[in-house]
Amino acid sequence: MRRNRNFIFLKDVAGLACTAFGGPQAHVAMMLRLLVAKRRYLTAAELLELQALCALLPGPTSTQTITAIGLRLGGPNLAYLTLLIWCLPAVIIMTVAGLLLSHVDGGRTAQIVQFVQPVAVGFVAFSAYRIAEKVIHTKTSVALMVAAAMVAYFFQLPWVLPVLLLAGGSVTTLRYRKHAIVQDKKPLQVEWANFGLWLGIFLGAALLGHYTEWLPMRLFENFYRNGSLVFGGGQVLAPLLFAEFVEFKHYLTSAEFLSGLGMVQALPGPNFAFASYIGALAMRPTGLGTTGQLVGAVVGALGIFLPGIFLIFFAIRFWDGLRQYRVVKASLEGVNAVSAGLVCAAALLLYHPLADRMLDMPGCPPGWRLPLNPLLVGITFLVLLWERIPSVAIIGAALLAGWLVG
Repeated sequence: MRRNRNFIFLKDVAGLACTAFGGPQAHVAMMLRLLVAKRRYLTAAELLELQALCALLPGPTSTQTITAIGLRLGGPNLAYLTLLIWCLPAVIIMTVAGLLLSHVDGGRTAQIVQFVQPVAVGFVAFSAYRIAEKVIHTKTSVALMVAAAMVAYFFQLPWVLPVLLLAGGSVTTLRYRKHAIVQDKKPLQVEWANFGLWLGIFLGAALLGHYTEWLPMRLFENFYRNGSLVFGGGQVLAPLLFAEFVEFKHYLTSAEFLSGLGMVQALPGPNFAFASYIGALAMRPTGLGTTGQLVGAVVGALGIFLPGIFLIFFAIRFWDGLRQYRVVKASLEGVNAVSAGLVCAAALLLYHPLADRMLDMPGCPPGWRLPLNPLLVGITFLVLLWERIPSVAIIGAALLAGWLVG
């Protein structure tokens, strides 16, 4: 029975990997719909707690979250399979893009995915509605949600997210006496193995990267260091990689970097797969051809994803022990409220960059036109509210429409 559940979970992860467009906020929206509402692998509050914990750690938040779910359901083996299946589609596509850069038609790709972004915003808006419905129960939670949404909207800085989560948790911690005392508390045990593994590879890669002339080793150190120190997801990672690989080391041109960045934004799955594209292009000077570029892509993917995975494996093992304490339980009310506010802000922030498109109304006088993007966002929200059409069908319809129009 457990083996069948694990197989179904991995199939669900594969579905998300191929349809979860829009970055971490849209990813959690789809996880809520599939993994929580449909499959009931965990509750909405548990998913938000995991996402908040991952957001406090460096690394790719969505990847850490879905890997942590796999760890809880089936242990380390299922977690590593989850990581592989979640990352593989985006990593393969970005590797192929690195190998065939001169043949990639960026304009055609943009046409095909032109309707995916407003649909992704609809997913995020629906996620905000569902989260608020499940975790907002007090006036304090409402206030925290609104305040967090406003701060996140007006101050788009990488350190804002962890600060807001900590601040929200601190506010509701003051109400810890309202929570029941756990009588049989399990002793808090911290297992340092994964932290030691993360730190050991960090220091070892730094030394080898400094003293060796072997380019794959130096690339692994570069990506592992960035994956260990970046907070805030792919949007924050991109300028760091640009500064290191374009401006400082000149492994890529600015045009090559921006082409890859635009492509990864249009793909489902983790934005950190961008590292495989950079790794493939960075290996061109070695003269090893396709083989060398494939090595660079693998090194880039391993270097960027492994630090966050080691850290979440370390943190999650004592997280359940921490949740026994009333102070921690009380803080989770504020963390969840802030998480809801962050998703509300994300829906607005993701909507702003969309190009304005107007839809002519047949049979009406000239000038009678409907704004297409708000219409797509609203239709997506209503379809999700209906709960009869799977997410993959909605994304597939958006891609088909883009292909037909393009």
